[in-house]
Amino acid sequence: MGDVKAGGAAVKRQKRMPRAVREQQMLDAAVRIFGQRGYRAASMDEIAEVAGVSKPLVYLYLNSKEELFTACIRREAAALVAAVRAGVSGGTGGEARGEGSADRQLWAGLQAFFTHTAERPDAWVVLHNQARTQGEPFAAEVAVMREEIVAFVTSLIAEAAREAHRKPELAEREVAGLAQALVGAAESLAGWANGDASVSAKEAAATLMNFAWAGLGNLMEGRRWVP
Repeated sequence: MGDVKAGGAAVKRQKRMPRAVREQQMLDAAVRIFGQRGYRAASMDEIAEVAGVSKPLVYLYLNSKEELFTACIRREAAALVAAVRAGVSGGTGGEARGEGSADRQLWAGLQAFFTHTAERPDAWVVLHNQARTQGEPFAAEVAVMREEIVAFVTSLIAEAAREAHRKPELAEREVAGLAQALVGAAESLAGWANGDASVSAKEAAATLMNFAWAGLGNLMEGRRWVP
């Protein structure tokens, strides 16, 4: 019997989860609870229970509720940015970044954005709602992500302007404003799409393309709305 117990202990030691894997498991549980309960109402006890670990272990790995929430924001922000970039680089019919037309790249990026937010609704709530309303340190983390996406969209619009006119190009300030408007519209539309299961990521992306690109297309051709 002693040998069996020793063998069993050895098996348990072999099955011990690596720290990095265990930490991701805790973050998965935390994103779920923060997204569904909200930051203030979420408890470390519930997060530990969902993760299948003890509460002291959560504190050992991530120190505090604030640090756990920050880790969730950073992970989900990085995942969203990576999804959008991957969509643009690999979602334009096989072309590498810069080879597809600007509108096809934007279309692919929007589909990637809406697909990702639909597949990870709790993460989107954490990024778009919870982090922005729970104080400056958390809001600043999300602002970094948003600035990266805005810069990326700015480059796509600037590229579209270069395609449309050999010269002159759209003013840098105007391109920056258009990118801000487009990203803001995508954020609002994600909330609408996630609240209606019948709305697919493709439909949400098409809605925004119809709203934004039709106007951008005219702008690229020099046809401006004048009050």
